[in-house]
Amino acid sequence: MLRYAVLLFVAIAFIHLVWPMPAAHAQATPPASPQATRPVSQCQAIAERLPKVQFAAFRTDAAVPRAVAGEAGAVTITYLGHSAFNIVSPEGVSIVTDYNGWYKPAETPDIVTMNKAHSTHYTLSPDPAIAHVLHGWRDDGEPADHDLVLRDAYVRNVVTDIRRGWGGDAMEKNGNSIFIFEIAGLCIGHLGHLHQELTEVHYAEIGRLDVVMVPVDGGLTLGPDSMSRVVSRLRSSLILPMHRRGPPIDRFLSLFGSGFDARYGDSDSVTVSLRSLPKKPLILILKGV
Repeated sequence: MLRYAVLLFVAIAFIHLVWPMPAAHAQATPPASPQATRPVSQCQAIAERLPKVQFAAFRTDAAVPRAVAGEAGAVTITYLGHSAFNIVSPEGVSIVTDYNGWYKPAETPDIVTMNKAHSTHYTLSPDPAIAHVLHGWRDDGEPADHDLVLRDAYVRNVVTDIRRGWGGDAMEKNGNSIFIFEIAGLCIGHLGHLHQELTEVHYAEIGRLDVVMVPVDGGLTLGPDSMSRVVSRLRSSLILPMHRRGPPIDRFLSLFGSGFDARYGDSDSVTVSLRSLPKKPLILILKGV
């Protein structure tokens, strides 16, 4: 009897070894989703959309982990005109914001970003030598979605709405993008042609901004009071005005209290790194603005 039981056990074990496994077991590990392959944003301390979240800008009096700081060098930002800046990474990646073909650096940039608001913010016939042309909108009205990594630069976007035409109240969904450039540990944001106050969801998607480029036209984009609230909420270390048409720049500066410093630059460029960020938020008016 015992011998029979042993033989039966051996037979069952042999069948389990050689019999093909059901298909369900072969697929126990699901394939990775496209979302899982996206770069990890260092500027979003929390990946989920949380209500009432507020991200603190980096402060130079805090310790900088070597892996975060990068210590590969600094980022140079040059004002080209209107709302176009040339951002150059430590490894030489050249990016131009709101590229319209008129304001451009001496060398062909690697990446250009555009917004649909007006012809001064985009061109449908860019230099074909530009490797990456990122529209802040989609022709089908759906949100543009960019996650581009080029050497030491990571470019992503957060969409907002824009007004239809001049002077109207009707809004076009997803017509503007706030482009965010994550370089050398810095979080650099360009608000584009912003027409609406940001929501809690927007702030959560943006995360931390150490440097922010802000339109200060006094109403062609967002009104000055609303724009000052956005800037105050972002609490960036370095604020670079742009798109100045209409009121003098002093009108924009007057909206900020003693918690902000203001200075007129003697150059159209600024070089910045994590360690050189001002400890107190600074509104820096580059030459030409």
